[in-house]
Amino acid sequence: MAAWAPCGPSCSLPQPPRYCYLDLAFSFMGTVAFLADLGIDVWVAASYLKASDYYWGGLVLGLLVLSSLTTQFFSWAWYQSDPPDLRQELPTGWTLITLHVLQLGYLYRCLHALKVGFHVCRKEVATETQRAYAVFLSHDISLLRLFETFLESAPQLTLVLYIILNTSKAEIFQILGICTSFLCIAWGLLDYHQSLRSFLRDKDKLGFLSSVLYFLWNFLLVCPRILSLALFTVVFPRFIAFHFLAVWSVMFLWVTWQSTHFMERDTFEWTYRAMVAVILYFCWFNVAEGKTRHRSVIYHTFILLDNLILAVWWIWDNTPLSMDSHLVHLLLGSLFFYMLGILLRAIYYRYFHPTVQAASSGSYDEVDSQEIRNERPTAFRELVIVGQINPRTYRLSQNFFAVSLRRRQPQKNGTLGDINL
Repeated sequence: MAAWAPCGPSCSLPQPPRYCYLDLAFSFMGTVAFLADLGIDVWVAASYLKASDYYWGGLVLGLLVLSSLTTQFFSWAWYQSDPPDLRQELPTGWTLITLHVLQLGYLYRCLHALKVGFHVCRKEVATETQRAYAVFLSHDISLLRLFETFLESAPQLTLVLYIILNTSKAEIFQILGICTSFLCIAWGLLDYHQSLRSFLRDKDKLGFLSSVLYFLWNFLLVCPRILSLALFTVVFPRFIAFHFLAVWSVMFLWVTWQSTHFMERDTFEWTYRAMVAVILYFCWFNVAEGKTRHRSVIYHTFILLDNLILAVWWIWDNTPLSMDSHLVHLLLGSLFFYMLGILLRAIYYRYFHPTVQAASSGSYDEVDSQEIRNERPTAFRELVIVGQINPRTYRLSQNFFAVSLRRRQPQKNGTLGDINL
């Protein structure tokens, strides 16, 4: 495989991250989680249909089909934009198209990545090209998993919570659906963040405890957003679609205004922006270089106001409230978990952020503390590469980390001021 430098002659690509058994384990767990989530989704839909709840069963199936079609589209589009050297181990063109038409393209990616990763880990001396190819595959799967999560798991979670709140009863399959959806959302965010950080120096990787905290605070902060949407749907079920279209349109215009350049084809870029707008409907997702802190503050302020409006609207419609109501307890619990999520996030960035732990071990990154003028962040290892760098994840990692890496002073992105990292 030849080296591929898609970001232009002035761009120095990083050294491909290493691939080990831990990466293989993450890929395996991700594949199992995808199959388990798919099985539970089918079970949930079948249970609704069996109970003659055709409307709800149809909505679950509709979300499943929509997420599958979108995921297959991006998977196929990325295969087409990859250099020919990367497609040597893949099926021929029509076979690949057939796999995606049959909605098997993403699963094929997962199985192919497991196969490549297993061979790389099994070899005593694997080449850098082989290791880089395994990492290349895992990066694409990580981003596709994030897309699938926010197209299917997050909306379905809102739907199931709405059904439970509306009927005041919960079935076993609904409880399982809620658990798997919440876990998939938090896991997808963690896996995506891990993927981005793999382009940083080795000592800036997330450790086990850092990963646990990152998982927990994302889990706890997403919960209130989902709950506020579910409560609003209980009161105004016919208006949730308008609410989604209104917020999605604002996010889509915001992403378009930032002039993203992610897909190889301009016609596909609009689809990517639409997908990002769906993610932003539920949680923060950075897509462009610049002062991410300012954009993050604007976004979180907007979402906080939106959540408050939805919650106040629900309270106003249900006045007077009874303190014995399980919905009131749910609101109070949601507020508690939100504050706990903020606390865990503060603890993470104060004590467990990878840069903080690197500093505590007496090993500040000397490159990050240098003054950098009109250059790309040198913390992305500017070495001659052997193998393949995934340009899609690399672009996102630059957008996510570039601003703080340009700072003149030694990095302090373990503080609350650097919440974007």
